[in-house]
Amino acid sequence: MVPPPPVGRIFEREIRPGIADVTPSGRVRLDAIARWLQDVAYLDVVDAGFEHRGAWIVRRSRIRAEVWPVFGEDLVLRTFCSGIGRFCAERRTVIRGASAEVEAVAIWVCLDPERMVPMRFDEEFFAVYSESAGDRGASVRLRHPRPPADAERRQWTFAITHLDLAGHVNNSHYWELIETDLGAGATVGALEAEVEHHAPAQAGEVALLRNGGGIWVEDPEGELLASIMLLASGASGASGASGASGA
Repeated sequence: MVPPPPVGRIFEREIRPGIADVTPSGRVRLDAIARWLQDVAYLDVVDAGFEHRGAWIVRRSRIRAEVWPVFGEDLVLRTFCSGIGRFCAERRTVIRGASAEVEAVAIWVCLDPERMVPMRFDEEFFAVYSESAGDRGASVRLRHPRPPADAERRQWTFAITHLDLAGHVNNSHYWELIETDLGAGATVGALEAEVEHHAPAQAGEVALLRNGGGIWVEDPEGELLASIMLLASGASGASGASGASGA
């Protein structure tokens, strides 16, 4: 995760966690953080004048929580473009509060809103976002391993309420799978995890395949929808660290 750039566009917003964002202990959940990340990304694009110029989807996202935000804490989200490819961009976001320290990085793909295929960036986009990205590129290549043959399998249900404006399960809800493992009463220390999205999911039953710190999500036909890697965890009762490669 690269540090904020000395030059270039950095977009900033303040937020205070609400009641629905936290566990009974007051810790902000990962799915709430994921929602904030996509909201501040959208607001940045709107502020830069690129609303309705493309449909953005998340290919991969990583969250590293060193010190968790808590209920009622005033937070500042700072986001910037940290890499650009032909039709995808890497976005870094930093969340800070009185004690909170959370960092995130995500690969976003820009789609043609009518044909829903990857759309190349125009010169105006590069003019706004390339300075902060410097010479860093961005790639949609997926890197998580496939699920092993002996992975534990069980069912999971995505609800109708998990669907977003695009008509598929919003990326933030995949982070609920880690939260379910952590449990409401867990003592959670530093944690880092990454989610890769292979295909859009619809409401209904899916299969969860688990092995070590990895979770794979498959649709009823066996198509891989997403993979989740717990890279490091200081949470009691959480799964062990995975061996996924770093960015």
